[in-house]
Amino acid sequence: MKTIKLFYLLSIVLLLSGCKACNTIDKMESDGYNTVFNEFKPSELLKKYEWFKDASSQLDQKMATLKTYESRFKSMKDSYGADSISRRKWDRADKEQWNVWESEFLGVKASYNDLASQYNAAMVKFNYAFCNAGDMPAGTTDPLPRQFKPYINN
Repeated sequence: MKTIKLFYLLSIVLLLSGCKACNTIDKMESDGYNTVFNEFKPSELLKKYEWFKDASSQLDQKMATLKTYESRFKSMKDSYGADSISRRKWDRADKEQWNVWESEFLGVKASYNDLASQYNAAMVKFNYAFCNAGDMPAGTTDPLPRQFKPYINN
């Protein structure tokens, strides 16, 4: 009699734990579905696409700013002619201005590299593949570059 009671008790325990396991599996499937849906729903895809477009525009703007600083540096050097090699002979105001520009130039370079690293890291994620050329949302005219944004080394 004790064996039969023990058998029924074990059967009930196994049955209840099996139901909990099925419930857990069902929750995992549901969570997986919800995650995929939330990552690829049109509003989320649009946000991601717009982030890439904005980041690409910001990187282009930063590169243009860097070229402006380079032209300022060249202009100031050219104003001193052959003496541009030795900054000791420069006017004090020009030395100070050069240092300010150089500091700003390095800050823009650091900002560019930071944003480029975020752009490049996001570009390799599988769920951002739509931002590559060829897989664009309808109505877009210019594709985002398939290649990564280059870093500035110097």
